[in-house]
Formats: sequence, C-alpha cells, structure tokens
Amino acid sequence: MTTTATRVRAAARPPAPAVRTRKPGARKKLELTFLLGPALVLFAGFVLVPIGIAAFYSLYEWNGFGPLDDFVGLGNYADALSGSVFQGAIGHNLIIAGLSLVVQLPLSIGLALLLNRKLRGRAVLRALVFAPYVLSEAITAVIWLLMLQPNGFVDRMLRGAGLGGLVQHWLADPGIVLYTLFAVITWKYIGFGIILLLAGLQGVPSELREAAALDGASAWQTTRHVVLPLLGPTIRIWVFLSVIGSLQLFDLVWIMTLGGPANSSATMATYLVDHGFKRYEFGFGSAVAVILFVICFVFALLYQRFALRRDTDGALTRMVD
Repeated sequence: MTTTATRVRAAARPPAPAVRTRKPGARKKLELTFLLGPALVLFAGFVLVPIGIAAFYSLYEWNGFGPLDDFVGLGNYADALSGSVFQGAIGHNLIIAGLSLVVQLPLSIGLALLLNRKLRGRAVLRALVFAPYVLSEAITAVIWLLMLQPNGFVDRMLRGAGLGGLVQHWLADPGIVLYTLFAVITWKYIGFGIILLLAGLQGVPSELREAAALDGASAWQTTRHVVLPLLGPTIRIWVFLSVIGSLQLFDLVWIMTLGGPANSSATMATYLVDHGFKRYEFGFGSAVAVILFVICFVFALLYQRFALRRDTDGALTRMVD
C-alpha cells in the first residue's frame, strides 16, 4: 500500500527543469572570437585596407593632389614591368637573395657550429657577433657610408696592409656597388642567422652525436648526417626570412646610394619611393607597391606549400598525438 502511494506521488510530481549546458564548441568559438577579434581588426585596418587602397590608387595616374579622375587601368603596371630600370631593380633584389643563400647561409651555419662548442669567452663572442643586428639600419648605413668614402677607413686600412691595389670606388662604381652593399648587409644581418641557428642546435640531442661517434663517424660525418638534417626546420625558416628581407630591401640602399650610381643598386623598394614620393607619381608608385606585394605573397605561398608544410604538418601531428 505504501509503495503504491509513493509511486503515485512520484508520478504526479512535475518533471525537473532541464539544465542547459553550453556546448564546448560554442565556448571555444567565443574564446577565439574574444582573443583573435582585436588582432584581426588591427590586421585588417593596418594591412588589408592599405593594400586595397594602394590597389585602387594604382589604377589612376595621380600625383597626390586633386581628385582621382585620370583612370588608366593596368597602364601603370604595364609601364612598370616594361621599364628597364624596374626590371633591373627586380634583378638586383634577386641577386641579393641568391647571394644570401650562397654566402650567408654557409657562413652562418659554420659560425653557429663553432660558437655552439665549449669555447673560452663564448658568451662574449656571441654578443659581438649579434651586436651589429641590434643597430638600426640608419646607423649602420651612416657608419659604413663614412668608412667606404674615398680615402676613408677601409681605403686606409687596405693601404696600411699593403693592399692598396684593392682600393676601389666602393659606392661609385656601378660594377661593384651592389656587392659592396651586400657585404654591409651581411655584416648587419648575419648575427640574426647565427643566433637563430644556435637556438636550433640546442634542440639536437647530444646522445645522437655520441652514438654516431661510437659508431666511428667523424666530426664532419656527424655534422653532415646527424646535425644538419635535424637543423633543417631552422634553416628553412632562415631561408624564408632572408629571401623576404632581400625582396623588401630599402633602408641601407637608400641611405648609402639612393639606388645609384645610374640605378646600378636600385631595388624595388627604392624604385617605389623614388617614383612614388620624390616624383609625386603616387598612382605609379602604388602599382609598384602592389607588384612588390604580389611577388612576396606568391613566394610565401609557394615556400609554405613546398618547403615549410612538412615542418608544420609534423608539428601538428605531434600535438594531436
């Protein structure tokens, strides 16, 4: 009897209200929106919008004054790409990028391997190597401009060492000015590559080197078959940064040579500033800026697709596992 009454009362009770639970997916989306929203707004305002404005201006022949009423379509792009000066500027950027890979990369790897060893005063040597990178481009350019002027420090040093025959017009000879600038660029930026590679070397397990040594491998064989493959992701990142920096090179060249003499050291960025600001050809300069952006963007996409993708895929796989 009691059991039957209890069941009746339980059945007569109103059902308890369902507890609403927020889905984990909705919470994650809310967190991403809160965290990424401000960054996306800034990125759109300071990157995407200026790119769109530059693309719009590039369709007009405009000197920066008055309304945009002289529509030329893709004429500015055609003039830029068909001009011998701009073609030469693209070639100069590619030469700097190629020399960076051929000269700076082996030099950075060699110095990084040397500074990774237990040497006396290693910390001081690392600081000295990295010190030029801390200097601004303007300061570096002014220092080397004074040192490379006729009868300057470099010329006097060569004559004092009995190498007076090597004295050149370093920044006035069209045949060597680009390579002189590359030497300054190497002095300025090689410290960054060395520090980056040193950080990568810290991730190489010492046990692998010891195992290779026990198997009879020489120091060169250990470096070639153990250290360098494990250093591959760091090297690929350095290559990407170096090429992009070479394509966008401006400060050092503009302060030291203004792209001269006779446009023999002009880069895409100096060509842009020369036409866009000095000559008040803002429509044409915007077209050059868009071309520079497209070149860098296409290279970044292709490099990500064929070089960096395996590194990011491996990192994502390890995170999921």
